[in-house]
Amino acid sequence: MPTMPTPPRREDGTPSNWDRYLDLLIHRGVPEKMRPWYVRRVEAFLKALRPVSLSSLTAEQVTGYLQEVSSQGQVTGWQFRQIVDALQLLLVDLSQAPVGKGIDWDWWKAGGKTLAPDHPTLGKSQAPGAGPRFAGAAAAFPLLETLARTIRAMQYSIRTEQAYVDWCHRFLAFCGDKPTEALGVEDVQRFLTHLAVDRSVSAKTQGLAYSAVAFLFKQVLERPLEDVRFSRPKRQQRLPVVLTREEVRRLCEAMDGTFGLMARLMYGTGMRLMECVRLRAADVDFGNRSIVVRNGKGGKDRIVPLPERLREPVEAHLARVRTLHERDLAAGAGSVYLPDALGRKYPNAAREWIWQYVFPSSRLSQDPKSGEVRRHHLHESSLQMEIKAAGQRAGLPKRVNSHALRHSFATHLLEAGYDIRTVQELLGHADVSTTMIYTHVLNRPGVVPVRSPLDAW
Repeated sequence: MPTMPTPPRREDGTPSNWDRYLDLLIHRGVPEKMRPWYVRRVEAFLKALRPVSLSSLTAEQVTGYLQEVSSQGQVTGWQFRQIVDALQLLLVDLSQAPVGKGIDWDWWKAGGKTLAPDHPTLGKSQAPGAGPRFAGAAAAFPLLETLARTIRAMQYSIRTEQAYVDWCHRFLAFCGDKPTEALGVEDVQRFLTHLAVDRSVSAKTQGLAYSAVAFLFKQVLERPLEDVRFSRPKRQQRLPVVLTREEVRRLCEAMDGTFGLMARLMYGTGMRLMECVRLRAADVDFGNRSIVVRNGKGGKDRIVPLPERLREPVEAHLARVRTLHERDLAAGAGSVYLPDALGRKYPNAAREWIWQYVFPSSRLSQDPKSGEVRRHHLHESSLQMEIKAAGQRAGLPKRVNSHALRHSFATHLLEAGYDIRTVQELLGHADVSTTMIYTHVLNRPGVVPVRSPLDAW
């Protein structure tokens, strides 16, 4: 642990810049044991940029330093976030240097959280059931490895694979040492009743557990379940959280930079959270003023309108991302993860611009096994946290998250007179009954050319 330097004071007794910086750390609630590290981060930054003064710094110099630091493999995620936070306090809050306002600090901080090997985006690049949380379960119940391979062979989504393996692990653990061949309907009934009565799970969660166990019996044990009776919790029909147009405006005004653009894009298109963070450069079609949402829920593709209001901001954003990609290429990196077997079929495609993520992470990631360096997309939790924080800053009296933006998109389209089938198609719902939940708002039928609600401001 570094020791805290004694801040020098000027001859007239007024606080020095270091003294003011330490006072700022205290005021911002930085824990005492972390303050010396913040000072170290700033010292390293100033040393690297000597003899340039804070007043003459450029955004390129600051971001160049952060890019250099982010490429250092020994810097962990939390350390990187701390470095960015320390520099933001120095340049924005303390010195109020003009350069501080031109840097997307939230985007840089978000780079501190990278995608784990079992993240849904990367999961299928791993062996079925791979991952630290699976290893112990498979050791105790080898049947789970067969289950994972069966799910993968049937091309279920990685989230379904992970959920089914997890729930079947819980089921087998609940049954104890009972031999697999002795498991039957009674065990399933006891497990599902236990979830509802003792664990108080929701009807949706219990339904997922049943689907997982039923898959295990039918596809792996080859003994389909019949006449399963169990206690079911009452399914509650909850109306979605919908923001008014004015509330959406206030929320968006409370966000800027990359996350502000992402939030506006989610409301303007109705995209789901993961659909937004996984967008690639080729998916944005400026000529047709549309966005192709690929591999959405159920593995389906669909087309949504690109809000005219966001055309120029998205173009400017992609220009910055392309510059970042070109720097990666010059440094010998520049690859992204490619879905399914594309990477094997087209070895050079991962470095092509069209495959790059629209919203990349600020940090490069190294595959722990192959050692390959890639730039993944932003972690979805970072966007979720930014949306929630913006809702609080805007003083919205509702539970604001990414789902609220999607719900608001659908509701505002219905209010504007679009028919429910059009809204169903834009949302990517397989069944119109799912879309019907939005009919608590007056639906005036009539098919008209789709215009994003963001453009109605």
